[in-house]
Amino acid sequence: MAAPRHHHLALAVALALLVVTAAAADEGGPRGRRVLVLVDDLAVRSSHSAFFASLQGRGFDLDFRLADDPKLSLHRYGQYLYDGLVLFAPSTPRFGGSVDQNSILEFIDAGHDMILAADSSASDLIRGIATECGVDFDEDPEAMVIDHINYAATDAEGDHTLIAGDDLIQSDVILGSKKIEAPVLFRGIGHGVNPSNSLVLKVLSASPSAYSANPKSKLASPPSLTGSAISLVSVMQARNNARVLISGSLDLFSNRFLKSGVQKAGSKIRHEKAGNEQFVTETSKWVFHERGHLKAVNVKHNKVGETNEPGMYRINDDLEYSVEIYEWSGTSWKPYVADDVQVQFYMMSPYVLKTLSTDKKGVFSTSFKVPDVYGVFQFKVEYQRLGYTGLSLSKQIPVRPYRHNEYERFITSAYPYYAASFSTMGAFFIFSFVYLYHK
Repeated sequence: MAAPRHHHLALAVALALLVVTAAAADEGGPRGRRVLVLVDDLAVRSSHSAFFASLQGRGFDLDFRLADDPKLSLHRYGQYLYDGLVLFAPSTPRFGGSVDQNSILEFIDAGHDMILAADSSASDLIRGIATECGVDFDEDPEAMVIDHINYAATDAEGDHTLIAGDDLIQSDVILGSKKIEAPVLFRGIGHGVNPSNSLVLKVLSASPSAYSANPKSKLASPPSLTGSAISLVSVMQARNNARVLISGSLDLFSNRFLKSGVQKAGSKIRHEKAGNEQFVTETSKWVFHERGHLKAVNVKHNKVGETNEPGMYRINDDLEYSVEIYEWSGTSWKPYVADDVQVQFYMMSPYVLKTLSTDKKGVFSTSFKVPDVYGVFQFKVEYQRLGYTGLSLSKQIPVRPYRHNEYERFITSAYPYYAASFSTMGAFFIFSFVYLYHK
C-alpha cells in the first residue's frame, strides 16, 4: 500500500508546483530575460563590464558572442532564442552564422528589443540597421560630433570631441523620475532624425554650438549636421511596441565614462561622477520594458443596472464601459493612473467619444447613451502616450432599432395629429347628423 501513497504524494507535489509556476508566470514581466550581446572584440566585455553587470543585476541572462561567430543564430526551429539584443560591434562588416541585417530587422518586427552603439568606425552594416530604424548617421565616415563650447574640461587641449551633453528629453518614463544632474559624456558620431517620423525620439541632443565634421581636417564645406538637429542618442518604439536605442558612441557605456568625473568647459561646477551610469541604466530599463509598459485586461460593457454583457444593444440604451489598465514597475504590475484615456463608440466614424474616469486602482470606466443610429459599432480604445507602449482595444457590438412593440403607445409629439383625427371624425358625425335629420 506504500507505493500508491507515494505515487499520490508525488502527483500532489507536481500539481502544486504547476500551480505555483502558473501563478509566477502570471505575475511575470512583459518581456523575457534572455539577451544576446554581440561584440567585435571580447575586450568589450571587460571594458563595459559595469553596464553588463547592471543588466545582470536586474535579472537578465546575457549571452556574449563575437559578431562574426559562424554558429551565430537568433532563432531555431521557428522559435527565437533571445528576447533582446545588445549590438556593441560597430566595426563588424558582416555577422556570422545565419544573422544578417534582414534577420535583425525581422527580430525587431517580431516584437523584440535592441540597443545599438556605434562609433567613428561604424561599418555600412551598422549604418544600414540604424537607417532602417529611423536614424541616419553622418555620411562622412571620418566625421565626429565637435563642440567648441559644451565640451568636457578635460578635453580643453584636444579637438573638443568629448562632449558634455545635458540636453535630455523631458520624460520620466524614459529617463526615470530622478533627474540626471551631471552632464553625460559622449564621444562619437551624430545622427539625424526625420521630424515627420513620430516613432523616433531624440533622448540626448547636441547643443546649438555643435557640428559634425572630421576633427583632423579643416572644413571645406558647411557640415551637413549642425546644432540641436544632431541627435547623440535616440530611441524608437515601433508600432508593435518593440523598442530600439541607438547611440553614436560606444564609449558612452564604457566603465571609463561611467565612473569618470565631469566638468563642463566654462563651468565652475565639477561632478564627481558623470551622468552616464544613471543615463544608460534608466534608458536600458525603458528599452527592455522594465518601465513604461501597459497592459489592458477585463474589458467590459453592459447596460446600466445590469452586469451581464449583452450580445446586442438597442438605440438609446444607457450603457457602461470599463477596462483595467496596469503598468509594469520593474517588479510587479501596478495600477496605471491617467486622465487622458478615451473610448470611442465607432461606426465608420466615432459617434461617441468619452474620456474614461479612473478609481486610481487601475479601473477606467464611463457611461453614455447609445446613439439613435443602428448598425454594427465598435468600442475602441486607441491610447498613445510618450514613452508608454500603445494600447489598441476593439470590441464589436451590433445596435438594433426599436421593435414594433417597443414604441410608446401614445407619443407626446403626436398629440396634434391625434386631435386632428378625432376632430375630423367628430365634424363628419355632426355633418352627417345635420344632413340626415335637418328639415
